[in-house]
Amino acid sequence: MKRLTSILIALALTTGCGDQPPKVEKPPLVRTLLVAETGTNADDVYSGTVRGRYETNMSFQVGGRIINRAVDVGSLVSLGDTLMSLDAADLNQQVNQAEAQISSAEAQLNLARRNFDRYRQLYSENAIPAATLDRYRAEYDAAEAALDNAQAAARQSYNALSYTQLIAEADGIISAINAEEGQVVAAGQSVLTLVQTGELEVEINVPENKLPILGESAVITFWASTLESRAEVREIAPMADAASRTYRVRLTLDNPPSTIQLGMTASASFRSNAVEGISIPLTAIDQSEELPRVWIVDENQTVRTRNVDVRQFDGNQAVVDGIKRGELIVTAGVNKLREGQQVRVNSTSET
Repeated sequence: MKRLTSILIALALTTGCGDQPPKVEKPPLVRTLLVAETGTNADDVYSGTVRGRYETNMSFQVGGRIINRAVDVGSLVSLGDTLMSLDAADLNQQVNQAEAQISSAEAQLNLARRNFDRYRQLYSENAIPAATLDRYRAEYDAAEAALDNAQAAARQSYNALSYTQLIAEADGIISAINAEEGQVVAAGQSVLTLVQTGELEVEINVPENKLPILGESAVITFWASTLESRAEVREIAPMADAASRTYRVRLTLDNPPSTIQLGMTASASFRSNAVEGISIPLTAIDQSEELPRVWIVDENQTVRTRNVDVRQFDGNQAVVDGIKRGELIVTAGVNKLREGQQVRVNSTSET
């Protein structure tokens, strides 16, 4: 009896399981992208700073004690303005000494000239031998050379005295001061920095992957002004910065607005020289096969593969040939799809 009951229970359970419908696997949900634009000639924008093309670390050509500083950081200066002065007391004494040496050399030359003229007259009368005349001629030549030497030393002293005044060699602005009144400085020691305002530039930093497609000109906009200016690339640093791994690029401004000042924030907008093609995310490229390919979603929401030609990598994007505007491509999970598979599509975005 117990055995019969067990058989009936098993048959009932088997019959109940057979009534359940088979499970239907849902199509996978994929992220897609609608290819909307051809070409990758979008603007690349880099932030930068307005700088002067010429930044001069100025110094005295002689050493001494600073007795006057006529400028401060940020001071606007003009060509010929006196920026700093040294104590010239010792150099004035050197000038006096040089002038005294000139007077002494002139007196010696006059004496040598009179002696030479006298003995030349005696020689013409055969009163002295030629050797005596030669000795006085040599004394005259030596006195003449001594005067030339004294005059040269005096000119050097005059120059040294003029070097006690640090003069602005161009219109500009003082960006740094490294010495103060009362400080004793050596010849060639930098005491201030003069940034010339006659030619302004914008300095930006460009990642290494953007250098090959960087244009030769840019449109510069300023955070503090609604005006803009064009600029040409003048200089690209030959080596990347060790910390940021970016390259310093200098752009010369063409007719910058008069309101633009040194240190202002600027943005440089380049029209990229990238190759023509379709720009898609790298995640959309399936490289599980020998050739790169993408998955195209058709109107029935099934996926098909299509081989593409990768022409250029641009950061997290790739420029490819082989797909067209308006096509829908899968951008995530491409390595898990199979040919002809039904998928569910989320909300699409455009390239």
